[in-house]
Amino acid sequence: MMQFLILTPPNPFFWVSVVVDIQTVSIAIASASVVAGVVYYSLQIRHQNLQIQQQNKMRQTDLVVRLYSAFIGKEFLDAMMKLLALEFKDYEDYVNKYGPILSVGKYGLAINDTPELRYLLIVDNFFNQVGILLYRKLIDADLVRDVFTYRVELLWKKAEPVIQGLRKELNQPEAGIWFEYLHNELKKREQKLQKSKT
Repeated sequence: MMQFLILTPPNPFFWVSVVVDIQTVSIAIASASVVAGVVYYSLQIRHQNLQIQQQNKMRQTDLVVRLYSAFIGKEFLDAMMKLLALEFKDYEDYVNKYGPILSVGKYGLAINDTPELRYLLIVDNFFNQVGILLYRKLIDADLVRDVFTYRVELLWKKAEPVIQGLRKELNQPEAGIWFEYLHNELKKREQKLQKSKT
């Protein structure tokens, strides 16, 4: 007996289902490609943000190191030590011992150029710069605290009566304001640190 193979025409639904399956697969591949692209791009952005943060940290650290180099420089150290050696109770006592800050010259009011005032101005100008950088968030507050805290406290206590007197005498309430800001911020941070330890 012979067997015959009867060929039937292909089912038209079979071809439709193959086409649908190919479309589904291509949509799935396209979707997966988009998702992969988004994930890749997100990782790239995250990596760039981490690099930017690291660069900012490095810049801030570099700035503090440069400030510290100026801080331990001969001019500043001399001024700091001589300012700390001055003996006065308040602004009037300072003026009585070391002379008035202001005098009347041929062009009007002038600041007297005394060594004691120079010491104060060198210290005040340095810490005003640090205070401005801290206020503008251009340097890391914790790093500044670690490097300068007790010195700022000591020098602010010494300079404060004269700075307060200068503010009144010159009618300039902003005199030494960034030095005072630096002192207050570091004091707040130190208090928070002490509370967290207990």
